[in-house]
Amino acid sequence: MDKDKSISFELARQFLGKEVDIVIDRPIGGKHPKYGFVYEVNYGYLPGVRAPDGEELGAYYLGSDQPLNKANGVVIAIIHRTEDDDDKLVVMPKGADLTNGEIEKKTNFQEKWFRHVIIRK
Repeated sequence: MDKDKSISFELARQFLGKEVDIVIDRPIGGKHPKYGFVYEVNYGYLPGVRAPDGEELGAYYLGSDQPLNKANGVVIAIIHRTEDDDDKLVVMPKGADLTNGEIEKKTNFQEKWFRHVIIRK
């Protein structure tokens, strides 16, 4: 999906570079409720921010190797799914950063099934 036509991308883009609070509903080590794969990073959502799929906007939290139930950080990137209108935020603690390659490696457990690009400011 072209980012210029992606509702999800337009929604996600407004958070790029901003500090956010996320709820972690799929902590490290947890299993996906439908597909059964194990989460290798904390994954959650921005409460109250609805994505085009009707769910809240998804976010990977890459700032801890411990299971969390909430986190605060800065959106350092967007994983823009090019064939699916379901972009994901990449959130890290304030002042922390990763390369695109490191983001790819950490999120590959789920993103390997989707064509995507990493968008930064």
